[in-house]
Amino acid sequence: MDKKINEDLATRNLKKTQRLVLTGLLFAIAMVLSVVESSFPPIMAAVPGVKMGLSNIAVMYALFFLNKRQAYTIAILKAGFVFLTRGAASSLLSLCGGLLSLTIMAILMIVFKKRISYLILSIFGAVFHNIGQLIAISFIFTSVYIWAYLPVLLFSGILAGIATSILLRFILPALQRVGLK
Repeated sequence: MDKKINEDLATRNLKKTQRLVLTGLLFAIAMVLSVVESSFPPIMAAVPGVKMGLSNIAVMYALFFLNKRQAYTIAILKAGFVFLTRGAASSLLSLCGGLLSLTIMAILMIVFKKRISYLILSIFGAVFHNIGQLIAISFIFTSVYIWAYLPVLLFSGILAGIATSILLRFILPALQRVGLK
């Protein structure tokens, strides 16, 4: 009986360790993607703040193939990384956008189960990431004119969602080779 209990504890500890390592690895991937993306010239120089959101690929991967808790952990860690590299305002935008985006994607996954594609989830995630950021910035700058930027953010969110979905599909084989899927 004691041997069985010890084996169960060892298995649980190994699974916790594996989850921790996978979360750390995905967070590292998110940081690298963030640094890589920041080295690109602005995609739309005339449109401030519009980015592809490459680091969100790691968060989406965690949500789609691991679990919600790991995805939320990575999103929060990403906001901490943004705080250290870009400051408090950028970190707040990252946190609000990331949490709203994840929540919407998780709800859609629960409601539609296997009937919703990664592309649609990615588009909704990107659009709601932008909406979450807009909500956060509206608390910083109380001008109602900030909401005039919403159409630009919706359009750029659709494009970013398509791009991140395609990139996620592209890197899935590499993640499978290292045992992440």
